[in-house]
Amino acid sequence: MKPLSKAVAAGAIGAVTTNVLHEIVRRVTREAPRVDLLGMQALAHLLKAVGTDVPDHGTLYGVTLAGDLVSNSGYFALLGTAPGDRKLAAGAVLGLAAGLGAVYLPGPLGLSTQPTDRGVATRAITVALYGAGGVVAGAAYRALPA
Repeated sequence: MKPLSKAVAAGAIGAVTTNVLHEIVRRVTREAPRVDLLGMQALAHLLKAVGTDVPDHGTLYGVTLAGDLVSNSGYFALLGTAPGDRKLAAGAVLGLAAGLGAVYLPGPLGLSTQPTDRGVATRAITVALYGAGGVVAGAAYRALPA
């Protein structure tokens, strides 16, 4: 498998992992982050800014989920640029950075901080979900054939 294809596949595995874990945690605890709502809010703001009508809730959710999977796949695929055997560490660092961004960037970007910054538990879970996705992406890269 070519390095770029391997990185993209690993990134997709990490992105799916992050989203599946988010859905599981969201159904188990009230402290779970609502990254889905944050993404929907961001997309709605973008659509309004360009003068496009915001679709109904179901459509907005679907488009946001698809965009989240694509963007997180590409983001986690960046681990492919790490040298040699550093892919797992790179995945972990990328995941932690994404989690911290999800907690601390919404406010400065003009979005609600409520979905990911409702307290210590929500912040920790947010970072952990993305961190897990990054670690899984790194492990997937190592496990995929050369």
